[in-house]
Amino acid sequence: MTRRVVQTFAEWRTAARDLVARSIAPEYVEWASEPEDGDLFSGFGSQAGAAALKAAPPPGTELRLPRQLMDMIEDAACFNALDRWSFLYKVIWRWHLGERDVVSPADADGARLYAMVKAVHREQHDMHAYVRFRERKEEDGAPRFVAWFEPTHDVLPQVARHFARRMGPITWMIATPNQAILWDGEQLIEAPSLLRTAADIEDAGEALWLTYYRSIFNPARVNADLLRSHIPSRFWKNLPEGAIVPAMVTAANNGERRTGQTGTVGQRGGATSIPIAPERAQPQREVPTSLDQCRRCPLWENATQAVAGVGPAQARIMLVGEQPGDQEDLQGLPFVGPAGAVLQQAMQEAGVDRDSIYLTNAVKHFKWEPRGKRRLHKTPAQREVAACHLWLEEELKRVQPQVVVALGSTALKSLLQDGSATMTSMMNDGHPAPVQHDGRWVVTVYHPSYVLRAPDETARRQAYGVIVEGLRQALQLVGR
Repeated sequence: MTRRVVQTFAEWRTAARDLVARSIAPEYVEWASEPEDGDLFSGFGSQAGAAALKAAPPPGTELRLPRQLMDMIEDAACFNALDRWSFLYKVIWRWHLGERDVVSPADADGARLYAMVKAVHREQHDMHAYVRFRERKEEDGAPRFVAWFEPTHDVLPQVARHFARRMGPITWMIATPNQAILWDGEQLIEAPSLLRTAADIEDAGEALWLTYYRSIFNPARVNADLLRSHIPSRFWKNLPEGAIVPAMVTAANNGERRTGQTGTVGQRGGATSIPIAPERAQPQREVPTSLDQCRRCPLWENATQAVAGVGPAQARIMLVGEQPGDQEDLQGLPFVGPAGAVLQQAMQEAGVDRDSIYLTNAVKHFKWEPRGKRRLHKTPAQREVAACHLWLEEELKRVQPQVVVALGSTALKSLLQDGSATMTSMMNDGHPAPVQHDGRWVVTVYHPSYVLRAPDETARRQAYGVIVEGLRQALQLVGR
């Protein structure tokens, strides 16, 4: 039996690599977070463990994991579970033995890994949304702002990096029951938490905020059920407004609701026809502040998650596809499925470095239809493409690419904001023909998925050649 004491992901990674190199199966490893602690879910030993040991590669074999799997494991390591270290070691051990099903949602371990990653991402999102900084007196010195949060999972270091980017040189501290992180304007510093609750933080400006909150509260528009569904109850106790919202909701239900209504409500009788265009009769909806909150079309209801673009902040080339596929929907990354493999091969042949370009899709949620136990791709409707254009436009403004490569007709229609645009009109005798649009070059090629479903080998080679040619044109247009 081998015992390993780890407290951080870095310590676990070092220990795991050493154990794999020595061909020690998960059943013979006991993981602990403290020298006196033990992991009740590992180290039990069995005939299955002996079989796994026999099947192991010879000692000294180097562990090689794809970056995508390593990122998932690092995220899952934040999941608060007693057996997380032993479970993650089991995942990499199975991968090391060649069991690629371990990263499939259809596998029991794969399903748990995806669930852990999803829970951690949700906790990070909630912490971004519900951390409330309180201002300290200037004469008290640093940190200028302090916040208290009680996360379900160990996501404080990742979230701290987010706030360090957002708040610049302003000093702050986020405290949790287990630890605190201080930003001194230049670096993040971990320390034991000296706070016990949000009540330990004094904020002279909080009274002004609550006065403002009361003044904008409209009792006629309150929807308590919607309020509870948007903000889980565990966050209310640490929000400043959490102390006054219940009383205001109660007052609205007890008669104050009418103070927010016009004086003519309830005074008109009979059926009254009001001539108004249907589109103007729709309620005004706020633009969502993040992609995860997007409800602009119904696709979010059946998707696992929204899939945002990835790549350098100022990439000179942006590739725009149609929508996430099955694997992209599960992993939350664009072009990681079969079509992504075709695109990767085409980029290598064209001399395009994947890490230097920005990859995204015109539609951010996976549209599919069931076929037995499979989820089959379904082309998004024009109204869904139009609803999602907000996010593509935001990416174009933020990244400012010199060249955009449209992968397929859906991406082309979204980029040009023209539902009648066709790939034929953007090609010259079957070859990509770059055009200028909104101050940047647009190159149109086939979507990589077309290469996979083309009717014959000739069509596949022709489509693949167009993709490679278009990528080479993009490189030439940016001067590389």
